Amino acid sequence: MQHKPANTGVKIHELIQKRWSPRAFDPDKPVSRDDLLALLEAARWAASCFNDQPWRFVVCDKATDEAAWQQAFGTLVEKNRQWAKNAPLLILSVAMGHFNHNGKPNRWAMYDTGAASASLCLQATALGLCVHQMGGFDADLAYEVFQLPANCQPMAMMAVGYQADIGQLDDEFKSAELAERRRAELNERFYAGQWGKGIE
Repeated sequence: MQHKPANTGVKIHELIQKRWSPRAFDPDKPVSRDDLLALLEAARWAASCFNDQPWRFVVCDKATDEAAWQQAFGTLVEKNRQWAKNAPLLILSVAMGHFNHNGKPNRWAMYDTGAASASLCLQATALGLCVHQMGGFDADLAYEVFQLPANCQPMAMMAVGYQADIGQLDDEFKSAELAERRRAELNERFYAGQWGKGIE
């Protein structure tokens, strides 16, 4: 197994440090119902504007509904199919475009859906699972195959499962798995009081 804890500048919680997005998944180890429900429960308790909870998650479990899983898999771009074929779960995150309480446009829906997705990912890490979120999927096809309503935005397809040895991956993906994890320095993305004034 490839473990890649973040090389942080300051100490952070181990759960956040350990979370990363591998591509090697064990095709023979399904995610239990209890663990799946724990992932969704973690997402359910994310913060949201007006507590509107604008997120929706379409869960496709290969072990219990292979047809739905194949539909999700069919929306992926070819490069993602090469490795996501081994993930036991594919989960589509969706942001609803309007508030439930008044029907007005919700410009925070995507932000809040991202927060729910982050909670799901951290819960997965706590359970020994891995999540790889993908933007590389056909959103128009997702509308069709999942019969999504018009007033929503498909955000990401998430591959979820247990990590496997990188030996199952093509060389191109092996390089990515082995590469050092990097982030921009704090003062390049986080500002003190005004735009561009980096945190020291």
